[in-house]
Amino acid sequence: MLSGLDFYARVATRGQVLGVGVGARPAEWEAALGGDFLDVEEAGLLRRDHGLVELTFQEEGGAWPCVGVSVRADRLRWDTASHVPAPLREAYGDFAASTRFGELAGAIARLGCTVAHEPDAAGTTEGFHRHRVPESGARIFVRADEDARREAGELWTLSVSPGWWAEAG
Repeated sequence: MLSGLDFYARVATRGQVLGVGVGARPAEWEAALGGDFLDVEEAGLLRRDHGLVELTFQEEGGAWPCVGVSVRADRLRWDTASHVPAPLREAYGDFAASTRFGELAGAIARLGCTVAHEPDAAGTTEGFHRHRVPESGARIFVRADEDARREAGELWTLSVSPGWWAEAG
């Protein structure tokens, strides 16, 4: 059976969640992830929160294509059951409360892709290391600082957006 680690590696290398990705409309995402979500619409943007997966849509002539996908692994530290949509649990089984970056990098390599460290940009990623999968353009944010929960080196967020795809080329 597949695991949460497999899910993260597939998103990082393919830029998709259950076969749906950037450019897909809200109905396509709902068909893939189910109807349990929270929508927040503001200034031509729609943010759809499925817990583990957070999506951003931008209004374009009455259509709402997805312009960004974030996998919020940090949310699982407090509650894995309610943050993982049922279709993801069905496909990948139980998700761990945290995932080590080294394990994710290994899983990405097994899928034939690489992980490149990006220089930390002043003021934008304080407390985090940023990495990119050049083959897909996905960004990986990893906790850099250890806190009381000893979370240094843990996956925090995976992000995919069209602007980053262009840089991956």
